[in-house]
Amino acid sequence: MNVVTKTIALGDGREITIETGKLAKQADGAVMVRMGNTMLLATVCAAKDAVPGTDFMPLSVDYKEKFSAFGRFPGGFLRREGRASDYEILVSRLVDRALRPLFPDDFHAETFVNVTLFSADGEDMPDALAGLAASAALAVSDIPFNGPISEVRVARINGEFVLNPTFNQLESADMDIIVAATLDNIMMVEGEMKEVSEDDLLNAMRIAHEAIKVHCQAQLELMEAVGKTQKREYCHEENDEDLKKDIWAKTYDKVYALATACNTDKHSRVDNFEAVKAEYVATLEEEVAEAKKPLIDKYYHAVEKEAMRRSILDEGKRLDGRKTTEIRPIWSEIDYLPGPHGSAVFTRGETQSLTTVTLGTKQDEKIVDEALNQGKERFLLHYNFPPFSTGEARPSRGVGRREVGHGNLAFRAIKPMIPENYPYVIRVVSDILESNGSSSMATVCAGTLALMDAGVTIKKPVSGIAMGLISENKGKNFAVLSDILGDEDHLGDMDFKVTGTKDGITATQMDIKVDGLSFEILEKALTQAREGRMHILGEMMKTISEPREDLKPHAPRIVVVFVPKEMIGAIIGPGGKIIQAMQAETGAVISIEEIGDQGRVEIAANNKAAIDAAVARIKGIIAVPEVGEVYEAKVKSIMPYGCFVEFLPGKEGLLHISEIDWKRIETMETSGIKENDIVEVKLLDIDAKTGKFKLSRKALLPRPPREEKKSE
Repeated sequence: MNVVTKTIALGDGREITIETGKLAKQADGAVMVRMGNTMLLATVCAAKDAVPGTDFMPLSVDYKEKFSAFGRFPGGFLRREGRASDYEILVSRLVDRALRPLFPDDFHAETFVNVTLFSADGEDMPDALAGLAASAALAVSDIPFNGPISEVRVARINGEFVLNPTFNQLESADMDIIVAATLDNIMMVEGEMKEVSEDDLLNAMRIAHEAIKVHCQAQLELMEAVGKTQKREYCHEENDEDLKKDIWAKTYDKVYALATACNTDKHSRVDNFEAVKAEYVATLEEEVAEAKKPLIDKYYHAVEKEAMRRSILDEGKRLDGRKTTEIRPIWSEIDYLPGPHGSAVFTRGETQSLTTVTLGTKQDEKIVDEALNQGKERFLLHYNFPPFSTGEARPSRGVGRREVGHGNLAFRAIKPMIPENYPYVIRVVSDILESNGSSSMATVCAGTLALMDAGVTIKKPVSGIAMGLISENKGKNFAVLSDILGDEDHLGDMDFKVTGTKDGITATQMDIKVDGLSFEILEKALTQAREGRMHILGEMMKTISEPREDLKPHAPRIVVVFVPKEMIGAIIGPGGKIIQAMQAETGAVISIEEIGDQGRVEIAANNKAAIDAAVARIKGIIAVPEVGEVYEAKVKSIMPYGCFVEFLPGKEGLLHISEIDWKRIETMETSGIKENDIVEVKLLDIDAKTGKFKLSRKALLPRPPREEKKSE
């Protein structure tokens, strides 16, 4: 067994080891990456040949966490790992987006990358190691790959940048980003922050890249140590140079004319480009056209791409005629739907989001049960992308990885603006009705408007924009594009989404598709993005500039009361008897949880009277009886010697027959007091030994004058 290990020192006493040759030796490449007690196994397998007709990179990346890694049982009836969680999907996407652009353009064999967390200590975060593990597995395989890459997390904690922070450290960070890069270039950035500046984000990316260079060098040494510097030979494409030249010669000028025609309608542009291709195909013999269809589609796509790029770089003309910094027309509307607690329509060009807000109680919290993360989430954002939004005639098959990723970006963008300790659970749902350009950024804008329409007191409005890039000669000639179209994303070199308030960035996501992206270009893109964000924010503010003063009439009303920790049991009662009775009597929904040394009681109802009644009952329970105080008491039972009354919730005392009135009462039947009567009583004393309460009604009645004794 030939085991090879490489060690990377992190400079803070921690180190990362990459081991290969011990486990999963039948895979094309396999490594175990370890930092502390966190261990991830990455494997990669690629088919020897491509499926005929495949003209793309069929890459699958799966990240999975074993519950046993942290000594836990999975939840659910089966007690075994099931479908991937949203978190696992998001980590898979982080790795996929960094790897995919670096496979050779002509490599089309099915390739499967699996990264599995087998051990964790709950301190070191495994997601930042997944990219390194996947790349290292490729490095020790014979699969062609233009890497290596690595990923690192950078957080700013108390003003200092920290690489790969622990879970505990991250809790106090105001910036949290993951960066993927090769030795030479940034490939991917994703993260959230609390209104940071563009310069701060760039500095974090620079620090991350310096650390990544060390990771990449270790992988190159590992590749050489295992003898995998030469990769497998393959031939996954059949080309026809004569056909290629013919297509370029007969279609390029026509396509270029269409690219510079400034057509603002997406479907019209598509039809026009398709017409040029159909016109060319019509000149071919039917058998040739059928046999060469995949190659015709491939070469014609290259013609479209080059024409669009040349139009922008040479003439400054985008497909829809806009300048590089120009934002498409925007219109928005709030309160469009009467049923939800808040709603908004946001339309930018041919991208449209209809977003709703629902306000709920503690019972609506999302339960998070993952291998390393357990808890509850009170702010939810869901993103839906139905096929009709792009005019596609196909069924909708549920939420895919793309929806999870786009929804998470919008979630990160808005979440910092939700007030701390907000009493409501909030669910934002964005349904994309049209799409041509970033729908995730439309979700951020529509979500902000819908939250303000719902009366949620967000700290500041948030807007978002997607930036693009067309570059050549390793970035020496480039154009940064604001508010990119779908085609500009597909045919361009960068998709850079930035969200934020007027005071700073709250989230970002960037994917790079080319080499040679300098920090100069990134700085220009961020500056241009800020200008675009401010313009979009200004348009949004024309619709609604601050949250409504009150919730919608049909929204639930919630009051939160904090009580001493030791009173939680008294409110709940034995077997939940007291809290259930309160809910039945008042009609309010009451939830209680322990937070530190306090109990947080949440009372929700659709009317104020129910809430007031529940609050009064709870305040009564937590109230401490005070000698000398007067209480309204309810008669619970009648005894020959008096009656027992409840003067505070859960607190009863004896009102002795002698304390009912100043005049002598012979029997309780003649007292006039019946069960369930309400009587005023005064607390005279609390027995120090027994804790019993001495109550009096007569102390509140005027004392009759004493009769003078007759003289003899």
